[in-house]
Formats: sequence, structure tokens, C-alpha cells
Amino acid sequence: MAKDNIKGLRPETLAVAFGYDPEMGMGSVKPPIFMTSTFVYPSAQHAKNVHEAYFDGSGPLVGETNHIYSRLGHPGLDFLEKRLAAIDGAEEAVAYSSGMAAHSSIALAYVRPGDSVLHGRPIYGGVDMLYNSIMPQFGSHVAAYTDGTDENDVRKAADEAMAKGPLKLIIAETPANPTAALVDLDLMVRIADEVGAKQGHRPLVVVDNTLLGPFAQRPIEHGVDLCMTSLTKYCGGHSDLLAGGVSGRKELIDYLRMQRTTWGNHLDPYTSWLVLRSLESVAVRTERAMENARGVAEFLRDHPKVAGVTYLGFLEPGTPRRAVYDRQCKAAGSTFSFHLHGGEAEAFRMLDQLKLLKLAVSLGGSETLICHSASTTHYALTPAQRLAGGITDGTIRLSVGLEHVDDLIGDLRQALEAV
Repeated sequence: MAKDNIKGLRPETLAVAFGYDPEMGMGSVKPPIFMTSTFVYPSAQHAKNVHEAYFDGSGPLVGETNHIYSRLGHPGLDFLEKRLAAIDGAEEAVAYSSGMAAHSSIALAYVRPGDSVLHGRPIYGGVDMLYNSIMPQFGSHVAAYTDGTDENDVRKAADEAMAKGPLKLIIAETPANPTAALVDLDLMVRIADEVGAKQGHRPLVVVDNTLLGPFAQRPIEHGVDLCMTSLTKYCGGHSDLLAGGVSGRKELIDYLRMQRTTWGNHLDPYTSWLVLRSLESVAVRTERAMENARGVAEFLRDHPKVAGVTYLGFLEPGTPRRAVYDRQCKAAGSTFSFHLHGGEAEAFRMLDQLKLLKLAVSLGGSETLICHSASTTHYALTPAQRLAGGITDGTIRLSVGLEHVDDLIGDLRQALEAV
């Protein structure tokens, strides 16, 4: 399907129909896997022209699809990146070997010594470590906001960041991992514009869209610069691969893609094929998972041993967070946290009693996964940092899968008896 034919088509359709034409694969209805490390040139001059087009953006082959070496790009990567960009409503997309490879590539591409980065709390533990432990070793600075729907809180954190150095990135993970805290994307774009006017250089707004994905939230429509998704999660959907994607404006993605040539963290042909396959069913899988999640969340909300549930469907009407949710999100997702009365001991007793739910990190798979955030995904954070993001020793993250909802509730009910 040509790009000029996708106008008006919904993301669910693009996830099945865009990015690959059977003519590209000898008539195969599904894309082949191009398991090769290198590609043959028809002539020496053609080889030179291909390299000129790739590295200089000039010459007779500009705009044509040619390949050199699979680290630079391969057909499966082309198919996936075109489809991902179309689904996200972006000009271009680039795919990586993991979600953290995508995050790290953005940091290395756009942050220099002396620059500052602004992000929210809570945020995924790996991203927290990237900007608070790794990047400062290269001379960057960081500041954090604790409520991405509170304009005053975000402005205060942005001023703190600018006081340390030029603000280059505003990172918004929404909903946040693991508490499903929301960030107002319209607010982030507005603040980025204001910061740009103050310092003469507008920071990029980078949104991690992993917890809702392209069918329940579309950050590009809100004017953000880069939309990052851990394709490992819902887009992969079967807990059997690692991948990450970034979509956005062509000039930004072209820069990331060129740097990927050197970092070597591209997505390989087989995994590209797996993600391309899985994208076709994301919409129906997440629809079932979200239906299950509401039932599980309602059960937990009413259980006497549960102190609170962060499920987005329970946001109070009339609150700032609910206003952001109604404007920005199309659904509540299927990953959220609940807080037990008590702490680690009570959480561990409950988790060790589970029979059906699987005790593991990650999320977005066909199976229901559960973990104790403070001792797993956010272990490397200090207790104070965890508490600032709403993570207590009694916080348990739940990624609801495709099992029958009554069986999930039954397992949680019997496990909670151990608390």
C-alpha cells in the first residue's frame, strides 16, 4: 500500500496493511525474512552511488530503496519502520534492539556535556538510571517533576533544569511505570515552546508511549517531537522478543538512524519480522486485556486488604488528571498498580501464593504478569526516589493479560488470603 493511499485509514488498518507490498516478496502475502548480513551490488558504480545516497543524501539513487549492510538497514527494518510511523501518525520511525536502546540513542544523540534533562517521577527504572546515573558521567544534569498534570510543579522543575544548563530534553512517560500516573502532553509542548523562547533553543519533547501504545494514545497528534515505544511490550505482545521504536519528524529520525549506523543497535531481521507480525493483532489483544483489567481492578478496589488502585478508569471526574485522561487517552490500558495495607512482607506473602499469575518483570504480554516494584523494576532507586513517584513497599504492579477474567480474580482472591 502506497503512502498516499493511507489518508483516512485508522491505525488498526495500517497495522495490518501498510509497509509491505506482496510485490516486494515474490507475491508472498506476508513479508519474507531477509536473513543476510550484506547485499550484492550490480556494479562498482552502483555501489558508490548507494553509499553517496546513504551517507551524503545526494546522487542518482536518492529516494530509492537500496541496501548496503544489515547494520545500516535491511528490508524487514524498512517494512517495520514504515508501518510503525504510519500507526503513530509520524513522518518517519526508527527501530532498535530494545526499548532502552531507543531511550539511550535519544540521549546520546541530543544531550551534550553541560546540558540538562527534565523528566517525571515515577519513570521506568532503566530510564531513571540512564539520566540520573549514566548520562551525568558525561557531564549532563537532570531535574524531575512529580506531577505531570500540575503546571506549577512542571514549571518549577523546568526552571531548576535550566539553572543547571541548557534544557535539551523533556521526557514524559505517560501513563508512568508502574503507577499509571499521567503527564499532560499539551502542557509539555507548551513549556518546551516557552523554554525555547527563553534560552534560544527549544528542547525536544520525548514521550514514552509504552503503557498505552499507538491505539489508545497518540502523542504525535499533541505536537510532541519524538514518540518512543518499547515494542517488547504490547506491540510484541507475547513476551518473546526485545525491540524499541521511535517515531517523529523526518529530520529528527534521520539523525537517529544515521547514529544507529555507528552504535550498531539496530533491530535484526528475524525480530523485525516478529514485531511486524505482532503489530497486526495489537488492537484486538489490547482490547481483551483492557476488558480484563477493568474487572480485576474493580475486584482489587473493593478488597479490604488493598489500600488503593492506580487504574486510570477510576480517575475522579472533575479532577485535573481526569481532564488530561479524557483529552489525551482513548482507553485506560491494562497495566496498573495496587497498594497493599502493609509493606514488603505482606506483598511477598501474597506473590508467593499465586498459582496462575506469573511473577516476572515486563508487561504487555498475552499472559498476566505481576511484580513487586520496589524490589524489582525500581530496585536501583533510593527509597526517597521511589516514594516521590508513589511507589511504596506495598506497591505491586500488574499487567493483565488474555486469560479469563474470572480465573485471574480467583487467583488473586486466594493469594490475598495470605496477607
